[in-house]
Amino acid sequence: MSRDEQLKQRWDNLVSLLSDKFADGETLDLDAIIYLVGVQELGKVHQSFKKEEKLNLMHIAICRLLEPYGYYEFDYFDKDGWPHYKVKEQLPHLKAGEQSVLMKEALVNYFLEREVIE
Repeated sequence: MSRDEQLKQRWDNLVSLLSDKFADGETLDLDAIIYLVGVQELGKVHQSFKKEEKLNLMHIAICRLLEPYGYYEFDYFDKDGWPHYKVKEQLPHLKAGEQSVLMKEALVNYFLEREVIE
């Protein structure tokens, strides 16, 4: 199986699993899954968030997801328990499709590490 086919299969499995668990059968999109990672990384899973906090959660998730690629590095937790990252290397300019593939790969790797998917 090619790397692209394996990524697609794992992505589809991940979307199905998370959609069943968190969206009552609706299919979660990429942004929704990134948001879930942000909530997980913050560790406040039973809290409601304002719009600005939701954007911050997605930022946390993106930093965490791209940390293994060398783009971000965890820096510290603030007084409210929110993680902060610093930029180690600027992201290359990617087309929308390339960004999507990078994020899907990063998400699959994140959930593989946590043994949520195989």
